[in-house]
Amino acid sequence: MTRQVIVVGAGVVGLSVALAAQARGHAVTVLDREGPAAGASAGTAGAFAFTDILPLASPGILRKAPKWLIDPLGPLSVPPAHALRIAPWMFRFWRACSPAQVRRSTVVQTALMDLSKAELEPFMAATGTLAMLRKDGNLQVYEGEAEFRASLSGWKAREEHGIEFHHLDAAGMAAIQPGLSPRFTHGTFTPGWYSIADPKLYVLALAERFLAGGGRIERVEVKHLRPAGDGVALRLADGTETTAGRVVLAAGAHSRLLASGVGDRVPLETERGYNTTLPPAAFDLRTQITFGGHGFVVTRLSTGIRVGGAVELGGLKLPPNFRRAEAMLQKAQAFLPGLRADGGTQWMGFRPSLPDTLPVIGPSRATPHVIHAFGHGHLGQTQSAGTARLVADLLDGRRPPLDLTPFSAQRF
Repeated sequence: MTRQVIVVGAGVVGLSVALAAQARGHAVTVLDREGPAAGASAGTAGAFAFTDILPLASPGILRKAPKWLIDPLGPLSVPPAHALRIAPWMFRFWRACSPAQVRRSTVVQTALMDLSKAELEPFMAATGTLAMLRKDGNLQVYEGEAEFRASLSGWKAREEHGIEFHHLDAAGMAAIQPGLSPRFTHGTFTPGWYSIADPKLYVLALAERFLAGGGRIERVEVKHLRPAGDGVALRLADGTETTAGRVVLAAGAHSRLLASGVGDRVPLETERGYNTTLPPAAFDLRTQITFGGHGFVVTRLSTGIRVGGAVELGGLKLPPNFRRAEAMLQKAQAFLPGLRADGGTQWMGFRPSLPDTLPVIGPSRATPHVIHAFGHGHLGQTQSAGTARLVADLLDGRRPPLDLTPFSAQRF
């Protein structure tokens, strides 16, 4: 007998969950305020960053943050209009940067990364998207000996987990990626870093597969959730209600208010990410390059060269500040002197960010019929297949392969 499930959110996490549930025999409908791939999933750097096991909340970020915050166009920015509202989140982030909490978060993050990597290729094969997967690696570059040495503790943690990487000098970097500025004297190449040909096209392909399997996608905004007997009632923007046996909340940065309606007060903040996508011929890019000291990456997609990243903690309502995209593009031109920066398309999207860098995955406080799957920050695409496996197990009443206690909404 099929079981009715509504997934709120048509990004990479929501559609991955919908497909996993559909494969288990559930009748699934996806509701989204804008439709598939309209949010953050469309504008990511395209990475499956399974080696990125260290939480963003860390002592290293605390050391860098004061310098970054001085520059309104730098890697980390808090617009003055949003500063007071974000103060409680920043306090939680500061607490999550303690060495003990970082160790705990790293263990949990690593487990989710391992599961997500194990699930990814079978998931892509089952959904007909495996041809979109790339394994070009990632090159992190450093300006001088001091910046390189500061990174070594993080690489030691990866080494202890068996993650392969290679430290390189300038000649070694040039062999992998010609055209770097000589200001970058050291680098680290991670061959196990995967990417997707184009993140928007990937999510749209997932949507097509879901529809072909009998699923439904409706463009409608959900305003409120509440328990209703043996299921869940959803109030829509037009004032009508619909019901489902189960609801999976995967609405990204828009999840906080819906979660609060079922009693889960989650400190979800919005990171506004910016990028510029240049034509494919803009540069001979052979691997993704991370400019960690400047908070952005340059990625080769099938549709162009994407320059983007940084963190602007500015909420959902402030207008975009595309000077941030322009600043990253100017830096990219200096760091990759052959980069042709004309003909680009700018973008801004909302990343759902939690102060301890871990997503919320698991049942609501109010009812087991609502399952949360949001708050992945920069790692939504990376952790999408693993999250889909965990949620599908919960929908089936099976014991998930990971302890979900560290991901609970109640941890806050």
